[in-house]
Amino acid sequence: MGPIKTVKERCRKCYACVRNCPVKAIRVKEDHAEVIYERCIGCGKCIRVCSQQAKVIADCMEETRRLLAGPDPVVAVLGCSFPAFFNDIRPGQLVTGLKRLGFGEIHEGASGVELLREEYARLAAAPNDLPLISTHCPTIVDLIERHYPELLRNLMGLVSPMVAVGRHIKGRHAGPVRVIYISSCIAGKFEIESEAVAGAIDVVLTYRELNRMLKEEAVDMTRLGETPFDGLAPKTGRIFPVAGGPFQAFGISNDFFNPEFLATEGEENALEVIKDLAAGRITPRLVDVRFCSGGCIGGPGKNNRLTTFSKRNLIHRYYQSQDIPYQTAPHYLPAAPRPDLQRRFMNKAKRLKVPSGESIRQILQTTNKFVERDELNCGACGYPTCREHAVAVYQGLAEGEMCLPFSVKRLEEDRRNMAQKYDLAQRALAHEYGETAIIGQDLRTREVLSLIRQVGPTPTTVLIRGESGTGKELTARAIHEQSQRSDKTLVTVNCTTLTDSLLESELFGHKKGAFTGAVADKKGLFEAANGGTIFLDEIGDITPKLQAELLRVLDGGEIKPVGGTVTSKVDVRLIAATNKNLETGVKEGWFREDLFYRLNVFTITMPPLRSRMESLGPLVDHFLARASKRINKAIRGIDERAIHAMLQYPWPGNIRELQNILERAAVLSQDFVIRLENLPVIFAELALGDQGERDPGTVTFRNQREKHLGQVEKGLLRRYLQESGGNVSKAARTAGIPRRTFYRLLARYEIKGCDFQGETP
Repeated sequence: MGPIKTVKERCRKCYACVRNCPVKAIRVKEDHAEVIYERCIGCGKCIRVCSQQAKVIADCMEETRRLLAGPDPVVAVLGCSFPAFFNDIRPGQLVTGLKRLGFGEIHEGASGVELLREEYARLAAAPNDLPLISTHCPTIVDLIERHYPELLRNLMGLVSPMVAVGRHIKGRHAGPVRVIYISSCIAGKFEIESEAVAGAIDVVLTYRELNRMLKEEAVDMTRLGETPFDGLAPKTGRIFPVAGGPFQAFGISNDFFNPEFLATEGEENALEVIKDLAAGRITPRLVDVRFCSGGCIGGPGKNNRLTTFSKRNLIHRYYQSQDIPYQTAPHYLPAAPRPDLQRRFMNKAKRLKVPSGESIRQILQTTNKFVERDELNCGACGYPTCREHAVAVYQGLAEGEMCLPFSVKRLEEDRRNMAQKYDLAQRALAHEYGETAIIGQDLRTREVLSLIRQVGPTPTTVLIRGESGTGKELTARAIHEQSQRSDKTLVTVNCTTLTDSLLESELFGHKKGAFTGAVADKKGLFEAANGGTIFLDEIGDITPKLQAELLRVLDGGEIKPVGGTVTSKVDVRLIAATNKNLETGVKEGWFREDLFYRLNVFTITMPPLRSRMESLGPLVDHFLARASKRINKAIRGIDERAIHAMLQYPWPGNIRELQNILERAAVLSQDFVIRLENLPVIFAELALGDQGERDPGTVTFRNQREKHLGQVEKGLLRRYLQESGGNVSKAARTAGIPRRTFYRLLARYEIKGCDFQGETP
């Protein structure tokens, strides 16, 4: 683990760290983005740009306290930039505060610059075939070691000023001593872990961490007296942290018109110089490059809001000061021997696998980039181009979901799916979705249940046939519940309720602009039912055009939205129902023969209610219980006369008619019992007629009158229909009664006008 930590709980995967990391040393995981230590150069940009403070510098305060409490003396070294960050106190007060914390000696890091002065001057003057790159910026050294190893031989073989002063201090003490370097540069935390400079510095502490330690120890430095620095007093080294400072500190002069000595700072400039050097486009003798803008005063460990110019002025004033107190200990007075200032560098580059063109194409397609114009190169993912993002996905550094346009489109699709599912839920509630119980123990019902159990677990297409109201939709639900798709969606569509064009759009979806009102793409019900079951009720009513489209779904599992040109695959089980004679439709040409045979794989014929009267009692009990809940009225039962009349009725509307009649009777009931009087008049007539036939001794004037009146009415209706040739409207006008009344009389006596078409009186 490196000095930059990720607080996973804070990370919101905004990709700001990915966008701003100059070397893309960030790996995006499922719930957070973390730093890849092997690629990181310690520039600290990810810390600065993380608005959630999920990227933090590893805390070294506890390690510092442990060393201060240990048996060995501890020396603090203040980085060259400290005057710009502790601008509100005198240097001597800062020394006093550090000694209050327990530090034995306080040195200036600028003395390390002067230790390197002669070596820099020697290497700058020596002939060299390669441009030399300064090595005092740890970020630049890491950048070359980890990402530009071809420039390793260009690095000057010298340690940084921090390591130089650390080796100097440890070399001048007779016994063990601990050195803690205090700076704005968090890359120093990386540097001291390098094997090449191990042991020179024990801990790197940032200015912010030092401020926290002083605050926790209640040390108010503004009230402290001044204490002299220890060690050797630096001179020109104090100008080192600002732009252009290193050349002046090392005594290197440069001709503006002959730039053999190139100095630059800042991320953009540093990367450009490194790239130019690697490509051989520039060949100066010596390049001094620092990654932070403005030099070391722009380091990521800064803890105040001063501008770069203000900090630069503070460094200049400190450099020109003549009253900095110093008290040099005897073991630092001899000028020699100097510490070992040499350093070796290593190739730490971790080459990632390079994907093939086909791999990149496949990754791009996962985010809906099929042609070049789909590659927006918006940079929202953190990578400049879509292809670079695809490479990062291949290398395990990124995720496909980082693509913002793709994620937005997927969210929009999810929103549409949710809206469609809500619509389906509304449909389901309207059709009392979820009820799959088929009531009845008669022989024909048991046969239907047996067929459902057999075909349910299979993927076979089922055609349910039978009169209206026999429970075809209920049977479809029962088949779905018995299937292996029971955990998926069951979509129900009544083909008679929509026009041809609307039904096609509902089933197969449409593209934006396909017709008037198509303001957005819409998924069809086949796509919504993908993986589940779709039930097409009254399939005999669909037009030949839709029949052809449906045949394509059954044959190849492909659908094409209205106005679309591309087909898509769906995996849907089809259950269809009809009350029409499809064989007749095939003969007459209004139903496709090939579609009929694709539908007629497994047929279940629902028996009409009149042929399963043994189950009337359980059905009545079931529907009365439902009616009680629906109208919030506790119906206790139904009297025997009403049940007996129901047994005589032919039930042309089947179970649906039974359900509606019982709910109407429940509403009319006065004493919470369904009685004969609560049923339609036809049931009373059936009860009276049946009673007269069963018990001649109970014949009364009233029931005989009702019976004969009914026969007279029935005869008159038939005569009027014969005279009008089956035209009901004309027959009603001849009879002198309203057409609606005439229709009700026809329904009461089960007379149909079509039976009299073509007859003559």
